[in-house]
Amino acid sequence: MTDSARGIGAMVWACLIWGLSPLYYKLLAHIAPIEVLAHRTLWSFGFFALVLLGQNRLGQLWAAMASPRALVVLGVAALMISTNWFVFILSIQIGHATEASLGYYLFPLVAVALGRVVFKERLDMGQKTAVVLAMLAVVVLSLGLGVAPWVALILSSSFGLYGLIKKRLNTGPVVSVTAEVLLLCPIAMGVLYWRHSSGAGVFGAHLFDSALLAFSGILTATPLILFSYATKRVRLGTIGLVQYLNPSLQFFCAVVIFGEAFGPWHATAFALIWAALLIYTIAALRQERAARRAVPKAGTSPTT
Repeated sequence: MTDSARGIGAMVWACLIWGLSPLYYKLLAHIAPIEVLAHRTLWSFGFFALVLLGQNRLGQLWAAMASPRALVVLGVAALMISTNWFVFILSIQIGHATEASLGYYLFPLVAVALGRVVFKERLDMGQKTAVVLAMLAVVVLSLGLGVAPWVALILSSSFGLYGLIKKRLNTGPVVSVTAEVLLLCPIAMGVLYWRHSSGAGVFGAHLFDSALLAFSGILTATPLILFSYATKRVRLGTIGLVQYLNPSLQFFCAVVIFGEAFGPWHATAFALIWAALLIYTIAALRQERAARRAVPKAGTSPTT
């Protein structure tokens, strides 16, 4: 098997885990989402720390947190990813998994819009059309349902801002996310102390629930490590295409397995989003091919 094929396989597995994760969080629907989030934070840190220890890279973790500026950036990133995690967990528990999948469909288009606003990146006609269609989808769903799709908007914007902040970090994804959850650990421990001192804490009371909560560390860390492996071996255009497997599986879980409502307004909004993603993907693939053609082969000069 080639390096590229292994990378694609890793990406597919990462998206399968992410896409089917609503099934896991549905099993925890009887536990307060803030408690689930606290356990996810603590167990994720434990798993990531073991990975870094096994790779003899714990020193990189302390180096990543050495400067006050890095701590501020990591702190803001931690705020964004914890918001994303909490809203996703909550959306599954309250029957808004369809809207959550919409949020992850929206994410790449939000990232394009943020790149334009923050970094003044130029957008071609395809990208502009995709962003406009995405905005139209949100408007259609808001008018049809009588309320803005807040779950989708918070998930897509928090993840988009998280990616924006990560651009300012020079550390790898595993090291940086370990630092982020480490910063969140004191808050998580405070939440669990509050829950257990009031008699509402679940961990330790039931074996099955306790095992599920502990498993959140593996569930969080494994797809991120697979994603990191894939990005080093697969073209970005391919990663972008495979990544749509994640919200597609979430959508399947919401509508087919959970039986959430999916009316004409949802259908119209999702059709607009899928059209936007098709246009965006074609534009991204064209840009990637143009960039590859612009890079001179080894041993040649740009003018040959």
